[in-house]
Formats: sequence, structure tokens, C-alpha cells
Amino acid sequence: MGTERGRVEHYPVVIVGAGPTGMTAALLLAQYGIECLIVDRWDEVYPQPRAVHLDDEVYRILADLGLSDEFAGISRPGRGLRLVDSAITTLAEFDRDPDRMPHGFPLANMFDQPDLERVLRSRLASAQSVRIRGGCEVLDVANLRDRTRVTYRDAETGERRAVTAEFVLGCDGANSVVRTSIGSRMRDLGFEQRWLVVDIATDADLGQWEGVHQVCDAERAATYMRIGASRYRWEFRLRDDEYGDQYATLDTIEPLLYPWLREVRSPALTLIRSTEYTFRAQVVDRWRDRRIFLLGDAAHLTPPFIGQGMGAGLRDAQNLIWKLVAVMSAELPDDALDTYQSERQPHVTSIIGLAVAVGRAMTSGAAAGAVIRKRMWPLLSHVPIIRSKVTDSTTPRLSRSMFVARHAFRPLDLAGSMCPNCVVEDSTRVDEIAAGRFLFVATTPLTREQRTEIDRRGAAILAVPASSELGEWLRRGRATAAIVRPDKTVLATSRSVPSLHTRVPSCPALTTTSTHRSSHGG
Repeated sequence: MGTERGRVEHYPVVIVGAGPTGMTAALLLAQYGIECLIVDRWDEVYPQPRAVHLDDEVYRILADLGLSDEFAGISRPGRGLRLVDSAITTLAEFDRDPDRMPHGFPLANMFDQPDLERVLRSRLASAQSVRIRGGCEVLDVANLRDRTRVTYRDAETGERRAVTAEFVLGCDGANSVVRTSIGSRMRDLGFEQRWLVVDIATDADLGQWEGVHQVCDAERAATYMRIGASRYRWEFRLRDDEYGDQYATLDTIEPLLYPWLREVRSPALTLIRSTEYTFRAQVVDRWRDRRIFLLGDAAHLTPPFIGQGMGAGLRDAQNLIWKLVAVMSAELPDDALDTYQSERQPHVTSIIGLAVAVGRAMTSGAAAGAVIRKRMWPLLSHVPIIRSKVTDSTTPRLSRSMFVARHAFRPLDLAGSMCPNCVVEDSTRVDEIAAGRFLFVATTPLTREQRTEIDRRGAAILAVPASSELGEWLRRGRATAAIVRPDKTVLATSRSVPSLHTRVPSCPALTTTSTHRSSHGG
């Protein structure tokens, strides 16, 4: 795997960081037969829990990797959100409809990140085009004339080594060496709070509502959620005179947990982790420097209040990889890769803005704020549009780009939004019909010439009745046809098939063998 001339290995793609974002990017590349090397500081899965939530849009990405059953086995659906005061008295409750699954999966899903990483690693082990190299301290990443170079130190031997690649994906987290190497900087969005994150295991029945509890209290804002059969997560905002190391044992933590444990007789608790985090809102100013890209926490940081941190990184990978493959195969021009930042930056900034707003609503206003929350939330919880917004998992539409033909004066235009993963025939869903390809979906018949043209571009074709679920979706968007990208985003819609069918871009098809081999030496 990889080529070697002299002492320098070369790969089509090198990924720095073997977290969920890096492994997802590698698995997406593997589906197109693209070889890649992942370098990471750890030899195995990092064991500490971190992310605990992803939505149905991100679940779709895992399903595309063939991991829907595996993820179902390590996760549990999230019931909804309950806003409570400091005594855990309910202010408002927003329950999700368990039968509403526009993408074929629960709207919210709770899991333990190390479990997910083990699932991803297991799938990588069977991907012949992917190699993982642990124990690597990356020192520098640089653009050369026609390739990139990653320099790292072998943690075991101390030896300094280098590998070259056509492209580098920096998935190396908040303290990204890749980001520093290319001179990109985080832009602060004006939010910073210190929180204590506590993970507990217990077989005791805590007798709590199964959704997320959000404590709306300026003195001690907190979050509680059940992650698994015996796993629980609490987060507590720290006061200015407090530090995380003051809560290093169960004895010091249990007073904080008391409101949730007071009805349980002497529960046996196991402290998995207690650590201080600083929740920040930041987005990088430059996501690409020629052949080097930033993904995940290397590109953005969000407070966890709406559970979109890890999912944003998987969205980055999904957005970038199909474009990267098409450029490497000469199906698309290099400037197509500029749409990665122009689409992802506004999207993730909007999501971070929502997380910041939720965080401030929970914690601001001191005594006056608490009074307002107690009076307003019970009323707002009965407003249908508010209830829908709180429980809905739909994220904002992507901004206009080469691959998003949004119309400024058409508010119902579907371009930039996600195509629903409907059942279209028997038990087959949309994603199974157009895996890794563009999809042309229409409720009006296509001529033989139109079908031939779309086939020539490697796209799938789906004709659906106007009365079907997908047909109704098109009707609501004032359209009879749509082009859907490999990442499930709508490129364009129209009321006329002839005006749309020639706009389908060409894109390489998925393959089970490596079709892109390196041609450069060391």
C-alpha cells in the first residue's frame, strides 16, 4: 500500500488524526478505492468518553459506510428535551415523535464515543486501501510544488520521518498542528465558559425521564442525560472560583448529583471520568491551503448544548470527499474544492450560533433571568412552532455555490437542503439507490435521450409517483425534478426535466478496489 522511492512513502491522501472525522474520511475514500494513510498519536482508540450525541442526518453518513446496524447496537434513541430549574422541577418538556424518521433513523441518538471509534476502526481493518499508523507525533505539514509533505516523529524510536501525499486532511483536533502549519487561525465567536463534565456508570435505576435534562439556572447551569444501559453524563457550569480538580472523587461530586439521586437508595456509582472543559465557539478563517484541508475540531469548535460537535466533523468529511475524488479523477476542476469552505463555513457557523444562543438562554440573567424562564418556558412549550424547532433535527441549508443552485427569491426552494431518505420501492431507500453518486429524481417521465445523457454522467435515475413521499417533498419545493449530490444535498430543482437533466455533474462511481494509484516518488 502506498509507493516508495528512496526513503519517502507517497499516498494519494494522508489524514492526520484517527478520531471519528479522520476515520470517516478514510472510509469514504475507501469506498471510491482511494488509498490513504492515517497518522495519529495514539496506537488504539482513545478510551475516555467525549461526544455522546448525533442526529439522523449524521446517522445517514454512518449508514453509507455500512455501519447502521453496528451503530444501532451501541446507541439508544434520544427521547427529547426537558427544561428544569435547580430543583429539577420541570419548566417545559419537548418530546420527540419516535415514529418521525424522515431519513430512516431516530432524530437523536445517544452513544459513547469510544464505542463508535471501535466500530469505525473495525471497519477500517477490512479496508484494503487504508493504513493506520499510530504513535506518530506530527511536527509539520507543508505544500510542495506538486504534492504535500507530512513530517512526524515516531514516538517509540524518536526517529523523524516524512511521508508525501497529493492531499492532506487535517483532522487533528482543537490543537491542530495542521492548522498551525498552514497559518490558519481560529476566529472567536464570543462564547467561553468553563464546565465540569462527569461520566458515571451505575446499574441503579435513577428513575429519571429518559430525555436530556437542561438545568436553566444562572447559579449552576447543568445538563443530564442517559447515554446507555448503565452510563450517565452530567455537565455543570463552574463558577469563577471553582476548578475541575476540586471534583476529582465521588465524594466531592455526589453533592452536585444529589437532585437526580435523592429518590435512589444508596446507589453504587462508578466514576468513569471527571474533567474540566472550556466550551468555546470558534471557526477557522481558512479551511484550505492548496492541497491541505482542515476538518472537524481543527476547523471549528462549538459549545455542546445542541450536541452537534462531533457530527459537524463527519459532515465536513461527507461534504469534501466526493469532491476530492472527482478532482483527483479529473471529473471536476480544482476550484470545485473551494466550495468546501464556502458551503461548510456558513453552515457550521449557523449551528454554533444556535448552540451559543441555547447556552446563553440557560445561563444568563441571574435571578431576573430565572423568573423569566419559569414564566415563559411553560407557555412557549405549547407553541407548535417552538416545539417543532426544539425537537427537529433539520440543519440549515447550504449556501449558494457551484454545487448549490439556490434561488434568492424562492423561500421554498429545496437546493442546499437534504433530500429525505424515503422508502421508494419495497423496502429500498433513496440512499441505497444512489450510493456515492449523483441522483436525478423526477415525478415526470424522462425521454430515452434524457436517460442516456444522465447515465453517461454516471448518475442514478429515480422516477417516483407525484403522490409518493418523495413526490410530495418535490411538490412542497415547487418542483417536479431535482439533482441530489453524493452527500444527499440537493444541487438544483426545476419544474422542467429538459431544463435540468444536462446539469448533472460527472462523478466517479463507488468501487471495491483501488482505482487511483500514486504516480509520484519520494
